[in-house]
Amino acid sequence: MDINEIKKIVELMQEHDLSKFELEEEAFRLALVRGQGDDVKMVAPLPTAAPAPVAAPASPAAPAPAAEEDDGTVEITSPIVGTFYRSGSPDAPPFASVGDSVGPDSVVCIVEAMKVMNEIKAEVKGVITKILVENASPVMFGQPLFKVKPQ
Repeated sequence: MDINEIKKIVELMQEHDLSKFELEEEAFRLALVRGQGDDVKMVAPLPTAAPAPVAAPASPAAPAPAAEEDDGTVEITSPIVGTFYRSGSPDAPPFASVGDSVGPDSVVCIVEAMKVMNEIKAEVKGVITKILVENASPVMFGQPLFKVKPQ
C-alpha cells in the first residue's frame, strides 16, 4: 500500500464521517482512528517481522559485514511490502538477470501489494551482480532485492 492509497482512505473516512478504519492482509495491517476534529492517527503501524534469533558472537576469523558493503555495488530495495516477482507472468522471461545492464528507467521486477502489480525500476545505471530474493517471496519495505555495479 502506498501513501496515495492511504490518503484516499483518509479522504473517504472524512467524507463518510467514519471514526475508525482497519485493514489487514498477509504481512500488512493498517488501523486508522479519527478523534476530535479531522485529525487521523495511525494506531497500529506495520507489524515487524518475528524477532530474529539471537546470533552467536562472531568469531575473530569471520569477516565483518561492513566489508561486504565496500564492494562498490548499489542495492535496489523494495519501496513497499509485498510479493517479489522476477517476471510479469510465469511464462515470461525475467525482467533482469545477473550480468544484465540496467538504466535508471529499467524495470527489474514486480512487487505485488494488495493485488496491484508495482513495477520496480533500477533507478541506477549499471550491471546486475546479484539477485538477493527468490521469485514469489514476500519482501518488506526497504529490503534489498538486487545488487548493481554502477557504471
